[in-house]
Amino acid sequence: MPSDVGVEAPATIAHHVVARGDDPSPGLIFEGRTWSWAEVVAESVTRSAMLRSLCRPGPFHVGVLLENLPEYVFLLLGSALCGTTVVGVNPTRRGEELAGDVRHTDCQIVVTDEGGSKLLAGMDLGSANGRVLVAGSREYDDLLSASASGGAPVERPGPGDLYLLVFTAGSTGAPKAVRVSQGRAARTAADSARAFRPDDVLYCAMPLFHGNALLANLFPALITGASVVLRRRFSASSFGPDIRYHGCTFFNYVGRALSYIVAVPEAPEDRDNKLKWALGSEASPQNIAEFTRRFHCPVFEGYGSSENAVVIVPAPGMPRGAMGKAKPGTDVAVVDPATGAECAPAVVDEQGRLLNPDEAIGEIVGRDTADRFEGYYNNPEAEAARTRDGWYWTGDLGYRDAESFIYFAGRTADWLRVDGENFSAGSVERVLNRYPWTTGAAVFGVPDPVSGDQVMAALETEGTGRFDAGDFATFLSEQPDLGTKWAPRFVRLVARLPTTGSGKLDKSPLRARAWCVDDPVWWRPGRELEYRLLDDADAAVLRESFVAAGRERFLPAAPSR
Repeated sequence: MPSDVGVEAPATIAHHVVARGDDPSPGLIFEGRTWSWAEVVAESVTRSAMLRSLCRPGPFHVGVLLENLPEYVFLLLGSALCGTTVVGVNPTRRGEELAGDVRHTDCQIVVTDEGGSKLLAGMDLGSANGRVLVAGSREYDDLLSASASGGAPVERPGPGDLYLLVFTAGSTGAPKAVRVSQGRAARTAADSARAFRPDDVLYCAMPLFHGNALLANLFPALITGASVVLRRRFSASSFGPDIRYHGCTFFNYVGRALSYIVAVPEAPEDRDNKLKWALGSEASPQNIAEFTRRFHCPVFEGYGSSENAVVIVPAPGMPRGAMGKAKPGTDVAVVDPATGAECAPAVVDEQGRLLNPDEAIGEIVGRDTADRFEGYYNNPEAEAARTRDGWYWTGDLGYRDAESFIYFAGRTADWLRVDGENFSAGSVERVLNRYPWTTGAAVFGVPDPVSGDQVMAALETEGTGRFDAGDFATFLSEQPDLGTKWAPRFVRLVARLPTTGSGKLDKSPLRARAWCVDDPVWWRPGRELEYRLLDDADAAVLRESFVAAGRERFLPAAPSR
């Protein structure tokens, strides 16, 4: 990672926007067009004036339901100038869930495109009813024309003013709107900006409604004067051509982006790029190693949730699979969630395999970081659960070795209990991701007919016909760190694992349907590592076992045909 270049941290994003007002260097590059930073600021000033003209009494929250478009950037920076709160609306949400997000965050208006306006048509949007603006429409262009001479506001927002409402990924429950002040956005972005220089070119393909794209890419570029290559939406097949054509030096990712990139057939020109480094989270060690080999680009994995209370940063000498160490000056621990006692240090072998998962895995907590969390909007119950007993509880599982390197082990919702033994899905996933014929694995608990859970895995394969049950069983038997209760009872083969709008793995639809799906499902009826295709007769036997135990309420719903 590039060394610190001494970026100072002014108090607000608005400060940084104003500072770029006379910068003629390239700021934003999108589909063949380039805006200098001065032009970006001028467009943002116009949006600021437009938003001020639309403001009504009460909190002025503006929902933005757009792909990664220049208009999104202009609205973000224009809102920073005038003190508007931007609500990044997830375009993968639908129906009442989508409308509920808009109502919950008290949006006065929603800016979207033609497709988004159709999604919202006829929905109850609360304060935004009748106030959906379609970017690119004549009405919208007229508003911009009328605002072009409005100028920047004389009074700018302060560090404590609410700037963003960023929805969590929703991978562990209903998404929650995280409060992000101007000051927090500026401080966090300034920390990231220390790694960049004005001649850097940052590739932004992660969605702008997510904090990763804002705090690791757009805002740091604004601070340093680096260029941003904005991609409408992430495309694995376009990644290589894009970074070569634009001379990109950095890109950020979340979730499964790296797995999709390395699944694209290797090309001789992969190494013909100017990438200096990449920063992300939740990629497997195998995908990181393959990406580094193919693109000759180091990858740094860190940890920083939307709530920002616990930050884990890459550190020198980091072992394979580690996320790094806690941000200096913070007290981060891995504790037993039931007792709060700190877990034993992890014992990790040369291959990065965890040898004492029962003693080492616990919940990652910040024991002095709760005040870094600015809260959820209009959700005091969830806020209290995160900050109980004066600590910040991440909801994520991990373990820490004797050198204080921290490793990710899944979500707290990923605790499984099989035959009275507790373990994390992440530990099993780490083993299954080594299987040669899979490009990704998701492990989750499904109900046992008698009590507790059974282990189910969804394997993303290059073709379901390539799965060989005997080969898979042999692979499992050869893994020395596979716990005695960890071998999957059910294995579902999928063309692609489900993800949230920000690209993180989403297990909720997998859990909901369990083995009752149209995809091929292999299972092992007994204790032996012998798998066979689950057929209708097997499904009937399973159903009868639940009924016999009086647990039919735990049966997953069968697919509707």
